[in-house]
Amino acid sequence: MTTNLPKYKRPVEPEFRRLRKEVDTLVKRLEPRKKPLIKLKAVLFPLLYVTAYIMLLVFGEHPWVFYLSYLSMGLLIIMNFLNLIHDAVHGVVFKNTTLNKIYLHFFDLLGANSYIWKIRHIRLHHSFPNIMNWDSDFEQSPLVRVFPHAKAEKFHRYQHFYLPFLYPMYLFNWLLVRDFKDFFKKDTLVHKVAKIPRIEYVKLFVFKILFFAYTLVVPKLVLGLNWGIILTGWILMVFTASIFSLVVLLSPHANTHSEFPQPDPEGNLPYSWFKHQLVCTNDVTNDSFFIRFFMGSFNYHIAHHLFPDVHHAFYPEITKLLEAFAREHDLPYSKQSLFQSLRSHYQLLRQNAVDMNIFEETM
Repeated sequence: MTTNLPKYKRPVEPEFRRLRKEVDTLVKRLEPRKKPLIKLKAVLFPLLYVTAYIMLLVFGEHPWVFYLSYLSMGLLIIMNFLNLIHDAVHGVVFKNTTLNKIYLHFFDLLGANSYIWKIRHIRLHHSFPNIMNWDSDFEQSPLVRVFPHAKAEKFHRYQHFYLPFLYPMYLFNWLLVRDFKDFFKKDTLVHKVAKIPRIEYVKLFVFKILFFAYTLVVPKLVLGLNWGIILTGWILMVFTASIFSLVVLLSPHANTHSEFPQPDPEGNLPYSWFKHQLVCTNDVTNDSFFIRFFMGSFNYHIAHHLFPDVHHAFYPEITKLLEAFAREHDLPYSKQSLFQSLRSHYQLLRQNAVDMNIFEETM
């Protein structure tokens, strides 16, 4: 594992500085109209999650309410993540830093560790997208070979067969395994960029216990159902959240349309920061009120990587500006449908299933 911090080419293109000014002007103009929507989401989505939980406890003796409540909680875990927690970690839900930190801790109540995720997301993924040994989003498991220049193991030749069946276990792994590995395994990427304070180890266990207590133990005590039924509902919740989270996570970076730049032995990257974001990220063309309001405009991912300090409510307008700007300055800009993006991810798995220079003719 390389330890040299990747370094982008400098300086950043003057085109990006001009685009930054245009975006700042656009956001300032739209802010009075967007602010009520941002405030509404900050209240609505936590309230919907709490409501689904109350429905589970009050009316959960009815089987259809029981399973619908757990399923709704799974959906709302992702909706809260996309609409609030993701923006809170970037400090853009509120102008008040303390309020953003409070909302970020809501992630702990949803089962994931917010401290470790902030490091993974800000200091690793956003700083070094698509860079092997630095982008933590792509190094979830040795079972997956996403980077074309990564070492190919024998079992990787079957990854396009077995991974679609393992992907629904994504959040099970996150909640039960990955958080603990990031804390206690010293060779994880997190430990390359941060030293974890002792208090965070305490918070890890406190919030994990609290999450399993209110999602498993309390429903068992209140409803009096057997553990098999309770566990089935809980698994449905996490399974639903896993499927929706993977739709969001797999589409913007991990496909055959994205580049995976590799730093040289001194850590130098081939592109500037601006160009790197463009060649490593793509947008999703599917758009609707549901995606914008309930799914946090995840389809406008290039705008997010270029302007992470701007709330997602502004991304549709920013993306129109970005597309026109890219055409004007002959800059790379990639977008595809959600189906094309997911199919391209599967093609990437097939492409990286084996060392192509050895097994090229068999693929």
